[in-house]
Amino acid sequence: MKFFVEKKNISFKRDSIILLLMLCLLVGSSCSEYSGKKTLYFAHSLPTSHPVHKGILVMKQSLEEKSEGKLQIKIFPDGQLGTEREVLELLQIGSVALTKVSAASMSNFAPEYQVTSIPYLFRDRKHLFSTLEGPVGKKLLESGSEYLLRGLCFYDAGARSFYAKKKPVENPTDLKGMKIRTMNDQMSVDMVNTLGGSATPMAYGELYTALQQNVVDGAENNIPSFVTSNHYEVCKYYTFDEHTMVPDVVVVGTKFWNQLNETEKGWLQEAANESVEQQKIYWKETVEENMKVLKKENVKFFYPDKTMFSKKSTPLLDKMKKDPKMREVIKKIQAN
Repeated sequence: MKFFVEKKNISFKRDSIILLLMLCLLVGSSCSEYSGKKTLYFAHSLPTSHPVHKGILVMKQSLEEKSEGKLQIKIFPDGQLGTEREVLELLQIGSVALTKVSAASMSNFAPEYQVTSIPYLFRDRKHLFSTLEGPVGKKLLESGSEYLLRGLCFYDAGARSFYAKKKPVENPTDLKGMKIRTMNDQMSVDMVNTLGGSATPMAYGELYTALQQNVVDGAENNIPSFVTSNHYEVCKYYTFDEHTMVPDVVVVGTKFWNQLNETEKGWLQEAANESVEQQKIYWKETVEENMKVLKKENVKFFYPDKTMFSKKSTPLLDKMKKDPKMREVIKKIQAN
């Protein structure tokens, strides 16, 4: 298996990773163990104010209560240990136990996750979660085990929409000539290019400066990420085209998972499951609060006819259906 490290990683992240790896060499695993207690390292790229981080805190508390302190979680937020890709690689080699990443990032490791990034495949939020919390979602979570990355649960990450610096995106033709930052995920890149923009894959932590310096003209993300990243300070046009509803995934490295006994695995899975519903509540509350902030900051909102975007993106769905395995998953999702 190949492990890739992005060349654009800034020094403090690299130093943090090196420090963690040195620690892991001392303790010999993705967690520290003292007096019969295990502390699991949980790394993610979001700030502590984000509703996903708050959901992780619920998981942490639940796990520690269920295990009576035998299993504890130490969280490394704000990308302290690297980008989503880098942290997934740390899980694969057993240096970190847990992470939260976008399902789009998981698709670079487990191809089945690509289905979650198909534009307008999910009809609405209800359809999304009835799918993710049913047989299709369970199979997706298990699919990563082949790549040493076992999914535990899905978190709400809202709908992703376009935002821009110089002009609004009210229909696909407005994207022509615009450089739009995307995740380092092939489906995200293909989506922007198919809709008429120029996709520019870039690490999330580099985006604010890229927007300031006109390296890119805009990006696409959900409302909480738009606010916690402070991108609204640069981009004053937000369009609710809601092209995708890519969930977040809580992932455990199988090298760590396989070290747990059945009781410990049960505690961890149950804690993850219990955090899901509370995280959805945090998400809803945060979106409502964020919309108030954005209105005060004079961000202009646009609500286009989504059919213009969905029709333009149809080739992506047709392309995915050419793969027999993906065609079967898509069929199940559409029939749900």
